[in-house]
Amino acid sequence: MPLALRLNPARRVFASFAIYAFAMGNIFPRLGDVQRQMGVGEGALGLGLIGAPVGTLFALTFAAPLLERLGHRRVLIWGIPLLAFLYAVAVQAPSPVWLFAMLLPVGLTIGCVEIIVNLEADRVEHQMGYRIMNRAHAFWSIGFFSAGLFGAAMAGLGLSPQVHLGLVLPLAGLGVWLLLGEFQPAAPRPTTSVEGPAPRFAAPTAAIMLLVAVTVSAMLMEGASMDWSAIYMRDVFGAGPFIAGVAVAAFAFSQALMRFYADGVVERFSPAHVARVLLAIMLAGCFVVTLSPLPWLSLIGFAMMGLGTSAIFPLAMSAAAQRQDRPAALNIAALAQISFMVFLLAPPLLGFVAEHYGIRTAFGIGLPLILLSLLTAGSLGRRTTAFA
Repeated sequence: MPLALRLNPARRVFASFAIYAFAMGNIFPRLGDVQRQMGVGEGALGLGLIGAPVGTLFALTFAAPLLERLGHRRVLIWGIPLLAFLYAVAVQAPSPVWLFAMLLPVGLTIGCVEIIVNLEADRVEHQMGYRIMNRAHAFWSIGFFSAGLFGAAMAGLGLSPQVHLGLVLPLAGLGVWLLLGEFQPAAPRPTTSVEGPAPRFAAPTAAIMLLVAVTVSAMLMEGASMDWSAIYMRDVFGAGPFIAGVAVAAFAFSQALMRFYADGVVERFSPAHVARVLLAIMLAGCFVVTLSPLPWLSLIGFAMMGLGTSAIFPLAMSAAAQRQDRPAALNIAALAQISFMVFLLAPPLLGFVAEHYGIRTAFGIGLPLILLSLLTAGSLGRRTTAFA
């Protein structure tokens, strides 16, 4: 592809995560405007938003064989601009029912791109002989942070969500053209395992349920901050569109910062110790957001929650893979499926809590779950683990 930049495989993985997150993340600073244009409450908005999680879960469960047939390069090159286009279409929805329907193909596209970028990161990580997965997810957070700032700027300029999301499409296409134009999928990892593929749904053991308990608060608070932080700033403090968008960016920036350094921190300290520190920071951030009397203090709270959620799920995935009670693929699938259900489905449902009990209460629900995660963090183990 002419003019495409030649990047090494690791940098191309980082670029794919960042562009994907930018294409995905621009809608979140504008959800308050979308809600206002439809004239509905938080509960109805939450129901509409469930369309994307439903599509994503379907794609994560069933799309892998189709992606192999279509080819990872083709799906990635076309999938990211398609995601931006589908979001631009979805914000035209006149009602939550239409929003649900129009977000279903968004979710299907997210699931397909999610599979490819993570699989590519794993394969490149293996080929290069050092870990890049956490840093790849740091670039996802950077892309989401950039989307938050861009969305805040567009809202501050008075552009409608429809015009704003329409502008994201050429930007995402340009990013794909310049940074991913030379993309070629890495070779699969050589396998000597006889474990076979994981089933469509992997039943969790008691040990895996402990790891689910560790991750549930981080998955919920990450999803809640993405979906509701902008609306929180508007409803609680009457903040304008720009400050509401900054709340999304503050969460993503601190999350990205920690993910950059997570591998080195875990190598120095035990996974359980790192998780307890992160969970304590998340608890403090959630407490601040729930009770804060000042908008700048709430922004700090969102940043603390971003920091706290940053590495909990990778630590749990590593612990699941290292268990000896059954094949690693089965344990990983069991943890991922349940945790992603929480991440994708629970945050939109918080709209009902926000509508009937206030949006502070919707975030306050995370407090007992974070305490549960703290109590079960010992299941991550005391020894240093590898992400690769």
